[in-house]
Amino acid sequence: GCNRLAETGRSKLQNQRAVLNQQILKAVRMRAGAENLLRATTNNKVREQVLLELSFVNSDLQILKEELEGLNISVEVYQNAEETFSIPLVPLGLKETKDVDFTLPLKDFILEHYSQDSSDYEDEIADLMDLRQACRTPSRDEAGIEMLISYFLQLGYVENRFFPPTRHIGVLFTWYDSFTGVPVCQQNLLLEKASVLFNIGALYTQIGTRCNRQTQSGLENAVDAFQKAAGVLSYLKETFTHTPSYDMSPAMLNVLVKMMLAQARECVFEQLGLSGIRNEFFTLVKMTQEVTKVGEVYMLVNTAMNQEPVKENIPYSWSKLAQIKSDHYKALAHYFTATLLCDHELQPSDDEDQQEKALSQLYDYVPEGLVVRAVLKDKVQRKQLGKAHLRRAIVYHEEALRVCGLCKKLRNIEILQEVLTAAHKRSLLKYAQQETEDDFLSLIQAPDIVSKTEHKIETIAPQFSKVKVKDFFHKLGPLTVFSAKQRWTAPRTICLHPEAGELGFSLKGGSPVQVYCLDPVCSAASSGLKEGDYIVSVGGMDCKWLGVNEVLEKLKSVGKQPVELEVISCQDTGASLHSKSATYSMGMQKTYSLICLAMDEDKIDQTKKAPLKLPFLSWGTKNRQKAASTLCLPSAVAGSSQIKKKLSPFTLLNTESSLY
Repeated sequence: GCNRLAETGRSKLQNQRAVLNQQILKAVRMRAGAENLLRATTNNKVREQVLLELSFVNSDLQILKEELEGLNISVEVYQNAEETFSIPLVPLGLKETKDVDFTLPLKDFILEHYSQDSSDYEDEIADLMDLRQACRTPSRDEAGIEMLISYFLQLGYVENRFFPPTRHIGVLFTWYDSFTGVPVCQQNLLLEKASVLFNIGALYTQIGTRCNRQTQSGLENAVDAFQKAAGVLSYLKETFTHTPSYDMSPAMLNVLVKMMLAQARECVFEQLGLSGIRNEFFTLVKMTQEVTKVGEVYMLVNTAMNQEPVKENIPYSWSKLAQIKSDHYKALAHYFTATLLCDHELQPSDDEDQQEKALSQLYDYVPEGLVVRAVLKDKVQRKQLGKAHLRRAIVYHEEALRVCGLCKKLRNIEILQEVLTAAHKRSLLKYAQQETEDDFLSLIQAPDIVSKTEHKIETIAPQFSKVKVKDFFHKLGPLTVFSAKQRWTAPRTICLHPEAGELGFSLKGGSPVQVYCLDPVCSAASSGLKEGDYIVSVGGMDCKWLGVNEVLEKLKSVGKQPVELEVISCQDTGASLHSKSATYSMGMQKTYSLICLAMDEDKIDQTKKAPLKLPFLSWGTKNRQKAASTLCLPSAVAGSSQIKKKLSPFTLLNTESSLY
């Protein structure tokens, strides 16, 4: 599923995006330093110089943002290579990330928490890092999707194995916003999981835009891909509700879901007209209502893109393209209506009632002075209403061309210009073919057309269960017991001397087995075996994954010979653990805050409750209360009042109304 070495246009585009991300990060840091100096100084001359520098930095940031927007709208490299005459679809670019070295943190945790030789797990850690590296350049097909899902599922195992809820283990994840290029840096694994989910949805959009839209199967695959992309993004919005980057905020994800469903709807309409649209009354009525639905959904997308806070960060060309498509498909609806009115006169053999019913369903209301049955029978009224629809079609076509001309990025997409121009000329030609003697008497305004569709478009939820993955760290033992949330003593060696074939205890549970009904006077108890201990090894053979019957067989196989057992005892998981963390606030919102403080357990007040679990990726207004970066220290003074402070996890930037 990885295509790391392929020099495709998409990989080059990703490399350019990564370079821009680094430049944006440098400019953001410079701006943060200048803002801090501006707040600190009282010298007027220095303030003037700093303000001048700030203006230059902000200008550079704006230019970099526009360059990144240009890459985001570079849809050509994502489209199908075949000759096509269709309006381009919009794909999402993959989020970029920095390399992460899991080696030392995971090896230290294995040694400290699981009391095992960490060198035995070097291959597993290397496999995890290789999989993560491969996920940065997935192939644009189902194999790439499967690889990203397998890494996402593997992260679930890693989270339970190595990321306790009360502290960080020192692994820093950095992901760049796909729209603004601003990095987010956190020690929370949920940032990694959310970003991988976003990339799964983005890869589905790239697969959808790559499908051949000149074939029935290609359009079906495109519809399926966009519905799956919407499903993944919707799942991301519902599961990770406090994401720290703009591209994964609930408002932005809501817009992206709407855009993917709109593109799926557009592909459905292209399916209906793939073999050609017959110039027949009832066929034109059906196509009119279908294409009206496409125009409606794109109008909703355009409205959502122009709402705060999405408006500041969505590419300008995307919102304009949604507006163009809305106008274009509304124009097609009026053109089809004009065609069925002007080209089809009511014949004696026609079903008058059926045509009246079909035409009535096109409108919420009929213009004053007109009756549907009379329009069908009267040639003059049919032509006047048809020409009114053509006039509205021409107005919508001209508006689409005007908006396209206002956007520099869209002006450079030749196929878009060709499609819009051809549709506009077709409507003008149709209007010119009608008689014009009585135009000055034609005061009818064409009514709006009611949308109707027989094809349901909805999100398709991700099917993670279809991808089977094996826990890389399977050797650590069953996850229900051997997880980061559980704490045990170091393994103890018990020398067992069976007496007359009796062990002196019973076993229960699944894997690993647990000691119960221990005879306090047996040899095992005198050697240090305790009620509730887990047996992890028998005679040097690992038995974490063995059940009761298998362990009993091993014990019986040694007969009366002494055998060594390795056992562990579960400790109280409710004991207070100090949470290593760092906070930031508005004064230092654009710098890393990576200070961690470790405190000895004997200094912690025994009466203090366990700290609350850190909220995932919190980036709300509660983090904007102070004017400088601070470190929250728990009180260790006996009898002093304890003030609960809510620690914010690591992020690079605080949220503001806009980034630039």
